[in-house]
Amino acid sequence: MSEQKFKHITERSRAIYGQGFIPLHRPVFEGNERQYLVDCIDSNFVSSVGEKVTEFERHIADFTGAKHAIATVNGTAALQVALQLAGVNRGDEVLVQSLTFIATCNSISYTGGIPVFLDVDQDTLGLSPTALEKFLKAHVEMRHGQAFNKGTNRRIAACVPVHIFGNPCRIAKTIALCDAYGISVVEDAAESLGSYVGKQHTGTFGKLGAFSFNGNKLITTGGGGMIITDDDELAHRAKHVTTTAKVPHPYEYVHDEIGYNYRLPNLNAALGCAQMERLPQMLEIKADVARRYTQCFDDMGVSYVHALSGTTSNNWLNAIIFDGLEDRNAFLKYSNDAGVMTRPIWRLLNTLSMYADCQHDGLENSRWLEDRVVNIPSSVPDGAFDH
Repeated sequence: MSEQKFKHITERSRAIYGQGFIPLHRPVFEGNERQYLVDCIDSNFVSSVGEKVTEFERHIADFTGAKHAIATVNGTAALQVALQLAGVNRGDEVLVQSLTFIATCNSISYTGGIPVFLDVDQDTLGLSPTALEKFLKAHVEMRHGQAFNKGTNRRIAACVPVHIFGNPCRIAKTIALCDAYGISVVEDAAESLGSYVGKQHTGTFGKLGAFSFNGNKLITTGGGGMIITDDDELAHRAKHVTTTAKVPHPYEYVHDEIGYNYRLPNLNAALGCAQMERLPQMLEIKADVARRYTQCFDDMGVSYVHALSGTTSNNWLNAIIFDGLEDRNAFLKYSNDAGVMTRPIWRLLNTLSMYADCQHDGLENSRWLEDRVVNIPSSVPDGAFDH
């Protein structure tokens, strides 16, 4: 790709976001955030007990269509607890993609699980049902209704597909394959609040789903996460485990298992409540930004990561695909030197020292994408809520 195209891409970002430094994705606080924070301070409920936590959970459950939502301190904690509740025990294997943020894999490790890395689809960047089916047929045998890896003799307890950059993966096919082998599916929906397959929200297909509200996400609570599920018992267990497994009592401190201090503080939830009020409008604005990018890139012949037909992306992070590593690196230098923040997709997790010994299937598509995918500025533009 020529430097002239690099210039056109960065100019498109400037046409959307203006002059000066352009961040990749910044939070927007233009609603009731300040007032709700003051309300929390005035109430004296600023930690993990307070009405805003419950209200935020209700917002997420209503928006996603999930029966239950349980707020946590961050998305990593949400995914860790979801995996634990799905039955992942120490020494169990978890099928997961290598092309994802490290928190996905760390969550598996926190449970004592062992990642097995499978390839992704080039169009969704998410876990490939084709790769999953190939692995299951070649490496799995059933013992008393449970899946075991013939090579390692370990139980395969769960599968974690990821909806990358807000683009839904082929989740229905993944669920069907895992159901046939008795493998629980926990969706890493950290980046996909506001994304749908048909009319069904991401995170609601598997046994449990997990969202993140980190500072760079579509909506933010500063830090925060959410477990969603339709299972009454799992929801009860999720809340119990994330509140130090304390048995309810007016004044006694009795804990009936090892739990975690993972409950979201009321202050953070207050931000989330205000952010949820603007979410529908934010999704419209993000869709418009994506349209402005794609119209330009189609004319230029630049490959852009689109949501699959029949799915809706929240357009959290826009991504383009270069011809190879040399082009990608040249553009990263050009754009960042010009004050337009861009970043490469993550390094494959199996290339990191702590996961280098994990089994994988060759990861052909993952390696191809690792060399080519770049995220470009994707924030809500200044003043967009005024129109």
